[in-house]
Amino acid sequence: MPRNLKSKPSVASAASSLSTLLLIASSVLAPAQAQGTWPAKPIKLVVAYPPGGVADVMSRVVGQPLSEALGQPVVIDNKGGANGNVAADAVAKAPADGYTLLVSTTGIESVNPFLFSKASFDPARDLVHVAALGRIQLFLVTKQGLAARDPKEFVAYAKAHPAQLSYGSAGPGSTPHLAGELFKQQAGFFATHIPYRGAAPALQDLLANQLDYYFDPGIAFPHVRAGKLKMLAVASNKRSALFPDVPTLGEVGYKGVEADTWFGVYAPAGVPAEVVARLNRDINKALAVAGVKARFMDVGGEATPMSPAEFKGIAQAETKVFSALIKERGIKMD
Repeated sequence: MPRNLKSKPSVASAASSLSTLLLIASSVLAPAQAQGTWPAKPIKLVVAYPPGGVADVMSRVVGQPLSEALGQPVVIDNKGGANGNVAADAVAKAPADGYTLLVSTTGIESVNPFLFSKASFDPARDLVHVAALGRIQLFLVTKQGLAARDPKEFVAYAKAHPAQLSYGSAGPGSTPHLAGELFKQQAGFFATHIPYRGAAPALQDLLANQLDYYFDPGIAFPHVRAGKLKMLAVASNKRSALFPDVPTLGEVGYKGVEADTWFGVYAPAGVPAEVVARLNRDINKALAVAGVKARFMDVGGEATPMSPAEFKGIAQAETKVFSALIKERGIKMD
């Protein structure tokens, strides 16, 4: 073969090289173009709890102004089960494109990994923090006939009647359950835990004198105001704006009993940072709207705008407390 023909690239070879270059360029440019046009379709909020609950209300209230800010519909998809794990698993395995988000309590990372011995996802690896939505404070509420007018009298009564008191919760591993265990641990008394399928059945048994007390997420307020139940304290680091005369348990000597229920938004790991930043900014703007804050108050909640890093910090601090408590008390869900 002549020397000049050996060194000259073929037309087919040149075309192949050009195709390869175009493919590489398109793979590099595609994510940038997709990010630049985000959002280009509806956003789905997968709520880890059934319709009508606090998480559902918060999602729908924030969803409207968020939809207006993003220029796309925000669709609510309730997917309850396994203490939030069903929804979290679905979102963790969704494409990391910013179109599928999780609304859950921080319990998905601070409680569930220690309650369930097996899980199909790892929240620390598979989810990222987008924004906090709000928090619900828990109130120590007793039946009207219990001989205690304040937390100190309550603890004295519990110690004077060992193993006679019972308290209810929304279920094993729920924040009201953990608040009850923290209170017993810090105050040094024993009471029997009665788990229910939700807070409402526990409240009904409290009203019927089948329980002595429970940590209420806000649904007992009408009965407290009507004098049917007694509210002794709030298990939080600050007093409630709704009941400013009710002390925190920390104020009366039980400083470790802080069990706010925090709600927030998560995304699958790998979502572009600019998408997380945009979502955080627009969610925080929605939380600052007077009507949104008022609606949160209606369900006993407080809107809590913050950065993803601040939201993550709250979950990490909570994890230290709850993981140790769950291990010490031997609480398991499987």
